[in-house]
Amino acid sequence: MQRAQVENLYVEAMLLADEAHAAFAAQRDLGLGEDGARKGDALAQISLACESLKTTTRLMHIIAWLLHRRAMLAGDPGAGPGDSAARIGEPVVADWAVCASFDASLRRIIGASERLFERIALIEAGWNAPAATPVQQLLARLEARL
Repeated sequence: MQRAQVENLYVEAMLLADEAHAAFAAQRDLGLGEDGARKGDALAQISLACESLKTTTRLMHIIAWLLHRRAMLAGDPGAGPGDSAARIGEPVVADWAVCASFDASLRRIIGASERLFERIALIEAGWNAPAATPVQQLLARLEARL
């Protein structure tokens, strides 16, 4: 992964985190939206708070991972591949049954944060995967034809 890729992903994550913060704050202030649930609905408010925390946690894991990669690329001796920050970890999954009652823009942000997390996890998995030898690549191509 090149420095420019890390920087682009970092900017994307920070913009999404800022957008999520503003959207969740607006929903807390205005009510939940399409299904008519309002601030007085305690269950709706708890659901909103839980999904806000999940989304924020997901985005903070992404940002921490990217900051660690940035430090590694810069040659920081304190940022090694074995550090806990070098692992994206398990995803914090949204409860889409709960999210169905949220405003469409909020659902879009939650989905975007999950997709960004998945992209980072795939990048990390690619780094940790053993490189296939030319013989293994040839065998894989032959098996694919059978």
